[in-house]
Amino acid sequence: MRRIDVYGAELRFAAAHFTTFGGECGELGSERLHGHNYAVAVQLEGDLSADSWVFDFVELRRLVAALCQELDHAFLLPTENHHLKVERGEGHYHVTFADRRYVIPETDVRPLPIDNSTAERLAEWLAGRLAGQLRSRGAANLSSLTVTAEEAPGQSASFTLPLDAIP
Repeated sequence: MRRIDVYGAELRFAAAHFTTFGGECGELGSERLHGHNYAVAVQLEGDLSADSWVFDFVELRRLVAALCQELDHAFLLPTENHHLKVERGEGHYHVTFADRRYVIPETDVRPLPIDNSTAERLAEWLAGRLAGQLRSRGAANLSSLTVTAEEAPGQSASFTLPLDAIP
């Protein structure tokens, strides 16, 4: 089993978000709207291919950079968060949480099929997207993919997805 890692300056994105959370007595809370300069790192594990590599570094870096570019300078909207009321109309998203209401231009929103825009869920979403791209490239030698989303230096979350020989 071999492992490769990619990370670096081009694997970053700046995005706005807030997270929702429940209090001990069931009261809901949320962070204020804020942003992070996220850094993304990816590890692939697997056997060597016929060309003696796990996966082409350049291609992997290109795939991850494209995902980062999709999220760059946007508001990350968790569309599966049952605490948010989300309406889309007239070129805007209207997001309501408790007594807060946000109206954000549609072009500035990245709706993500996650329940909260935490670093943990972002790492999981990125891993799922990347796994699909690796499958489409026939990377059958891979056994696992780990994505780390760092929202601040020394503060990151990782998600590992077993790939079990991508068909």
